[in-house]
Amino acid sequence: MTSEAFDGYVAGQAEAVRRLSDEGDLAVLDARRPVVLTGIGTSLHACRIAAAWTRMLSGGRVRAHAVDAHDLALSEEITSQDQIVVVSHRGTKQRPNEVLARAAAAGARTVAISGEGALPEAETVIPTVPQEKASTHTISYLASLTVLARLIRGMLGTDAEPLRHALTTVPDALLRTLELPLNQAAVDALVENHPAPAFIAGTGLDQITAQEAALKLKEGTYRWVEGLHTEFALHGTPAVYSDRTTAYLLRPANEDGGRTEELAALLDRIGATVLFAGERGSDATLTFEPVPLHVRPFVTILPFQRLVSAAAAARGASPDLTHMEAEPWYTAMRELQL
Repeated sequence: MTSEAFDGYVAGQAEAVRRLSDEGDLAVLDARRPVVLTGIGTSLHACRIAAAWTRMLSGGRVRAHAVDAHDLALSEEITSQDQIVVVSHRGTKQRPNEVLARAAAAGARTVAISGEGALPEAETVIPTVPQEKASTHTISYLASLTVLARLIRGMLGTDAEPLRHALTTVPDALLRTLELPLNQAAVDALVENHPAPAFIAGTGLDQITAQEAALKLKEGTYRWVEGLHTEFALHGTPAVYSDRTTAYLLRPANEDGGRTEELAALLDRIGATVLFAGERGSDATLTFEPVPLHVRPFVTILPFQRLVSAAAAARGASPDLTHMEAEPWYTAMRELQL
C-alpha cells in the first residue's frame, strides 16, 4: 500500500504555513457582526479552532460559532447580519456550497477558504494550497488554520497580537517536530490491539486535535479511533474500556483539574494501554516541539499524522487511498455524493 503522497504533504506543511502566514492579515470580517464558521470533518475542526481563538483573543467580547455545514445548509437560520466563513478544501462538497447559496440569498457576507483551483461562489475566496492527491488530508488543514488566523488578526487587530507572534514560531516548530523520533510503542499499541477500541483525549484546543487525529487514523489506517474530551472520557464511556483498549492522552497545556492523570489511573486499573502525547523533553510517547498556546493545534497534530503513516504501513492500509483500493469500499463510496 502507498502513503507516498500523504508523507510528502506532511513534510511540506512547514513551508505552506510559512508562505501563507507571510501574506499578512485579511481585513474581511467585522467584529461587530456575528461570525459563523462552517465545514465538514477536518474543515470543521479548523473552524472550531478559529472560533476558540476568537473567543480567547477577544476576552469573550467576540464569540464566533462553528457549525457543521450539514446543519447550516439544512436547518439552521442565516440572517443578513451574519458573516459566513466556509472552509472546504475541495470546494465541491454539496453542503458547504449550499451554505454559500443560502447565505447569499439571505444577504449575509460570504467568505470561502478552499484549495487552489476550487471555485466556490463567495464574495471573498481565499486559496490555500494545491489540491491534495492523498485522500487523508493534512497540509490543507494547517493551511486553512493559517488563513483563519489571518482573518482573525484582521478582525481583532491588536487583540490578536499574541496569535500574530505565535504563528511566526510554527514553521520551525513543525520542522523540529518532524525530526523527533517516532516511538514504536505508539505504533505497536494501535496495530496489535486491533480491532479493540482506541481513543485520543485532550482538553481545550487539544480536544479538537484529538478529534482531528482520530479522523486521520480512521482514514489512513482503517482503524476505529475516537476523539474525546478528557472530561467526557470519564463520564459513562468507561463502561466500554477493557484491557484491550488503547488510549492516547494529550498532556494539557493549561490546568485541567488533574483529570488527565485521573483518566490515566482509571485506564491503568482496568488494564488498558495508556500512552501520552506531550512536549519534547517530557516522558510522553508521542512528542512535539513546545509552542505558544494559541498555535498548539499546528504541532500537536503532527505526531499523530506520522503515526498514521507508520501504522498504515504495518496494517497494509493506505492514507493515500482511504480504502478506495478495495471492494466493497470503492463501489460504495463512488455511489455516494459528498
